[in-house]
Parts: sequence; C-alpha cells; structure tokens
Amino acid sequence: MEVTILVQATDRSFEILENAREKSKQILDTAARLTSESQAVHRKRVEAIFKGARQTKREITRFTATFIILFGFWLLLSGHYDLFHISIGLLCCGLVSHATHDLLFANPRAGDMRVIVKRFITYIPWLFYQIVLSNMHVVRLALGPKNLIDPKIIEFKTKLESDISFVTLANSITLTPGTITLDIRDGVFYVHAVSKKTAEDLLTGEMEDKIAHIFMEADHVYVQDTLDIAPVFVALK
Repeated sequence: MEVTILVQATDRSFEILENAREKSKQILDTAARLTSESQAVHRKRVEAIFKGARQTKREITRFTATFIILFGFWLLLSGHYDLFHISIGLLCCGLVSHATHDLLFANPRAGDMRVIVKRFITYIPWLFYQIVLSNMHVVRLALGPKNLIDPKIIEFKTKLESDISFVTLANSITLTPGTITLDIRDGVFYVHAVSKKTAEDLLTGEMEDKIAHIFMEADHVYVQDTLDIAPVFVALK
C-alpha cells in the first residue's frame, strides 16, 4: 500500500514538473516573441525617422534649387531692382517654388539632384545661344524675300518620359523665336514653325537630346552619366 502511494506521488511529481516545464517554455517563447516584436517595431520607428529626415532633406534641396532658378529668371527679366520689386519677386518665387518644387526635379531614375541642377544650369546658356541665333534668322525673314517664310505645323514623337521633360522641351521650343509648341498628345509634339530652316533645326533632335541628358531619360546612357552618378553610389556604400 505504501509503495503504491509512493509510486503515485512520484508520478504526480513528474507530471507537475512536466507541466511546469511546458509553462516555463511557453512563457519564454512569449517573452522572446514580444522582445522580437518590440525590436522590430523599434527598428521600423528608427527607419521611419531616417526616411523622414532624408525626405525632408530632398524637399529642402528641391525647394532651394527651384527658388534659385526662378528668382534668377525674375531678376533677369524684371529689369527693376528696387526693394519693392525684389520683395515681390522673393514672395512670388517662394510661393511658386513651394507649389512646384516636386515637379521641376522629379526624376524617375537613379541620380543625384545636384547632377540634375548642374546640367540644367549648363543648359540655360546653350538655350540663350539658340534664342540669339533664332532671333537673327527671324530678322532675316522679316527683312528678306517673302519666299523664305514657309509656315507649317510639324509633329514628332518624343523619346522623353516625364512630365517635367515635356514641359522643359515645350517651353524651350516656344522661347526660341520661329517655333511655338501648340499641343502635346501621348508624347507627340505639335509645333508651328515659321520657316523650313526652323523646322529642320528642331527635327534634328539636338534640343531633345540635351533635355534627355539633363533628366537622364530616353534609354540612352552617356559616359558623363556614369561619371556624374558615381559619387552617389560611393556614398551609399
């Protein structure tokens, strides 16, 4: 009788120990899971903070670059440099930059914003040079034989990809005397050209290539693209 009671007590003790071990294991598993989840939440919070900081930096960079370009054009085209006009220019350029800074430097591919800004700034003197040449041609048309004037509407399919590239090309064409962008439909430009020469100059694609180079588009890679982007990948290592 005593042996039976002892055996039962021993079995009960082992059963209690086994239950205690299972509960301890469950508690440890729960603690490990909670620790892992808390670490994951903390890691996500840290990543969100850094991502927000990077996004804020990009926004500030885009706003600053847009403001500098717009205010530079304001000073160039205004011709008035008194306190009133400069204050109005600062206010207007600030508002426009705030509303459109994500448009001017929106780039669908990998690249450094500084590269795009630098290329855009170097594009401006070339565009001014083309405006001067076109002005001289229009003067010749106005003073020369009437048969040189041959207005026509030309159309061409652009290889550019983004809206900002379309806007840049359309405005560049319109700013150049002798050509006006009439419409853009599904990547097709409709342009009025005042003479055969202005139409031929536009269809060479030189202006389009330069804009594609600025925004790194049109599925062609320049050697200069690789050199310009290299510092970005070095910084990411």
